[in-house]
Amino acid sequence: MPLTPEQEAEIAEQRAQTRPTLRAVAEGAERHLYIAHPVLDHGFVRMVDYMGDDAAICQAARVSYGRGTRSVQNDEGLIRYLMRHWHSTPFEMCEVKLHVKLPVFVARQWIRHRTANVNEYSARYSILDREFYIPEATHLAAQSTINNQGRGESLTEGEAARVLDWLREDAARAYDHYEAMISQEGQQGLARELARMNLPANIYTQWYWKVDLHNLFHFLRLRADSHAQYEIRVYAQAIARIVADWVPAAWGAFADYRLGGVTLSEKGVACLKRRLAGEVVTQEGSGMSKGEWREFVEIWGG
Repeated sequence: MPLTPEQEAEIAEQRAQTRPTLRAVAEGAERHLYIAHPVLDHGFVRMVDYMGDDAAICQAARVSYGRGTRSVQNDEGLIRYLMRHWHSTPFEMCEVKLHVKLPVFVARQWIRHRTANVNEYSARYSILDREFYIPEATHLAAQSTINNQGRGESLTEGEAARVLDWLREDAARAYDHYEAMISQEGQQGLARELARMNLPANIYTQWYWKVDLHNLFHFLRLRADSHAQYEIRVYAQAIARIVADWVPAAWGAFADYRLGGVTLSEKGVACLKRRLAGEVVTQEGSGMSKGEWREFVEIWGG
């Protein structure tokens, strides 16, 4: 269960407190503030603060005082222009702070995005909870034979059951030893900063993650993609739903030009032009590598 009754009560109390403000308010973001959106078996994502909205992006691009007389339609057109031409600075005017609970191995993948401010729960000072990510059997798969970073065929029912037993048993045993090391009766327990090294990578940690919208879009383009690892992808998808409500015009442009769009190399453009002219183009005559050609064909057909 991602939240305890006490945590749910705290969130309800936070949402019940309202204050007058002169700052810009995004109604879509307000609906998400403090609410924990469940992810995986024990994780969650929740927005705890934000700055800016679609209008802030346009204001930064125009460097104007106030909102001016521009219409919503004009603002949306400007945002699409900025996204289409890769103008990133105006999107940096918006920021969001998220509270995330996630497995350690997902956190280690996530932290590779070095464009955010992060403060993580410290196992040097506090004791980690007995909570581990245990995948559903449907998400257990063998190593891919064509992608060194990905999964291949799903495990059989028997193989999946055996793996799940190992995951549960190993996690429980490691945590039992962790507890024993830090609280030995009649003896001085091991320092928490040392005892934590015995914990498995599927134990849950938490952090606050603050990032601007430009870098958040980069994170989502990579991690919400169908090729991303499932366990980080579901977090990215949960964040994406929040962002879509917070800055709908910016999200629409991002979804259109980045998530749904295609970037072509010079060779790819030349190959597409030759095809449109009626020429039959093969990989050997395209100037592309086998990998590039495979990706080209996946989008444009053989």
